[in-house]
Amino acid sequence: MPLLSVRDLCAGFMAAGRRARVAIDGVSFDVAAGETLALLGESGCGKSVTALSLLRLLPAAGRILGGEVRFEGNDLMALSEADMRAVRGGGMAMIFQEPATSLNPVLTLGRQIGEVIERHRGLPRHAAAVRTLELLEAVGISDPERRFSEYPFQLSGGMKQRVMVAMALAGDPRLLIADEPTTALDVTIQAQILELLRALQAERGMGMLLITHDLGVVARMAHRVGVMYAGEIVEEAPREAFFGASRHPYTQKLFAALPDMANRGERLETIAGQLPSLAAMPAGCRFAARCPFAWARCQTESPAWTTLRPNHRARCHRLEENRDDPRPHPAAAIRSSTSDPASIPAFPENLLEVDGLRVHFPIRRGVLQRVAGHVKAVDGVSLVLTRARTLALVGESGCGKTTAGKAILQLIRPTSGRVRLDGKELTGLSRSMLRPLRRRAQMIFQDPFASLDPRLSVGETVAEGMALGVLPATARQRMDAVTVLLRQVGLDPDAAQRYPHEFSGGQRQRIAIARALAVRPELVVCDEPTSALDVSVQAQILNLLESLQNELGLAYLFITHNFAVVEYLAHEVAVMYLGRIVEHGPVDAVLRSPRHPYTEALLSAVPSPRLTDRRAIIRLTGETPSPARPPSGCHFHPRCPRATEHCRADYPEAREIGPKHVVRCFF
Repeated sequence: MPLLSVRDLCAGFMAAGRRARVAIDGVSFDVAAGETLALLGESGCGKSVTALSLLRLLPAAGRILGGEVRFEGNDLMALSEADMRAVRGGGMAMIFQEPATSLNPVLTLGRQIGEVIERHRGLPRHAAAVRTLELLEAVGISDPERRFSEYPFQLSGGMKQRVMVAMALAGDPRLLIADEPTTALDVTIQAQILELLRALQAERGMGMLLITHDLGVVARMAHRVGVMYAGEIVEEAPREAFFGASRHPYTQKLFAALPDMANRGERLETIAGQLPSLAAMPAGCRFAARCPFAWARCQTESPAWTTLRPNHRARCHRLEENRDDPRPHPAAAIRSSTSDPASIPAFPENLLEVDGLRVHFPIRRGVLQRVAGHVKAVDGVSLVLTRARTLALVGESGCGKTTAGKAILQLIRPTSGRVRLDGKELTGLSRSMLRPLRRRAQMIFQDPFASLDPRLSVGETVAEGMALGVLPATARQRMDAVTVLLRQVGLDPDAAQRYPHEFSGGQRQRIAIARALAVRPELVVCDEPTSALDVSVQAQILNLLESLQNELGLAYLFITHNFAVVEYLAHEVAVMYLGRIVEHGPVDAVLRSPRHPYTEALLSAVPSPRLTDRRAIIRLTGETPSPARPPSGCHFHPRCPRATEHCRADYPEAREIGPKHVVRCFF
């Protein structure tokens, strides 16, 4: 008997007193003890609603509309709320997607974990405190005695996620639901969390329901995979069959949208259109409107399951007609080069030159707020960016990437150093002198929703910069230009009349790109523009950025921790650690032959969506040091497996080890 058995689960949300809008419809799956089932799909397809339904934790408007959920043979839908409280945390536990909003900000970490232990293990407070320390140590929290009395705001994102894991495990659950447990985490932290979950699962024999949209995470963790689309599971297969012979057109489209070095210079496959609305769910196949193989039957009749091989099934009329269809995925034929490299205009001159850039934030203490030290967020960064080229700036969160980008644009005043844009010195200029230069360098921020004014329509947002002296001059001309820009970024001109909250995350990112392009810049600083986006939406944004670069000769400083994006889009890459660039060179050289131990560790931790790619993960000891108290010598030496006394005493000079490939390392 499976640990968890779900049959024909339906759930939805009440809308203004009307009938419920169905969010998940007829979902069925099993999870055995010691097994990991991954639920994969785009945002909005029903993955998290499924998880919350299992625990009966839907929000107030949510309703379970039908189906059966059996855990260890017990029907959870028939239990009282009091009995369900014993199941939550004790039998089934959940790691929520965003730990910062899931942890109680007014309770210490020790108290939050201790509550779970007292409730589900029946231990007194002292014994619960001892067990809490053991759990914190088990999930890799250094100095658990100190962290026990700290609050969530005192922890990094990776440490908050570890605390969420400890809290989920505190009641010794037999089933763990992990909802996007590594979204937006650095690759090193992500690798640690995944390894931790896998080790704890093996030790305890837990079942796991892993919710994610990251195919690399699925390849590393899952035993079986279920692909969700518009509230239905459309394909279910063992991991090997899923990665080697996926058959549903939607699954194949997801694979084709993945960026990597192999498809540089080609357009990534995208999925046209959007997920259907809950208020207007299609009568037939829900993917038909976006499927290249759809025919008349798909529009009117919902496909039944087709068994392709043992434990591998999919919902598709095409597969009913021909189960052994050998045709390759249409992406092989659809993909085309974004441009002929010979036709791209050459821009050999340097557009951006940064020399010795430093940004040190003062630490003030005492009644008189005297300066007691400095946070060295950026500490001597130098780089050069040529027109129509992309330089990727990568590294862990907190290494100074975003601060460097803002300082280059003078959104943060540098402490020292020089920034020249097309030969014009920017540092030291007054606000009035910088104003006419703002047009030439723009920034796309990481969170488009937070960076767009909710009170302005999209048209007003995009046209706002044009009014600052950039042609066209009249309001009518500006609105015409807005229409052209919206079409250029793949949005309907009618979007100009709508507001940011009416758009999806990918569409908001397109609006942010249109706003940046409205003033005809030459340099665009892109701060994590694809962070936490689905692979299909990410592919649309990357295609757009590449085509705009080819058409307009834009230079991009691309800040990211996604190495697949770096492989696909960037020409050069600079690796930052604790405010300094430790390795810099062409993408091929740095990613194929990394020479700095930190770069090697970052690349080893990247989860690959290929089962044949199984690099050993280099585990870094300890945590990233504080930029307020950087270590002496090489800043990386406390975590470096090769460190010697020389590393602890002196900071290594830059050494050129290949054409334009520079490394700061004694080895």
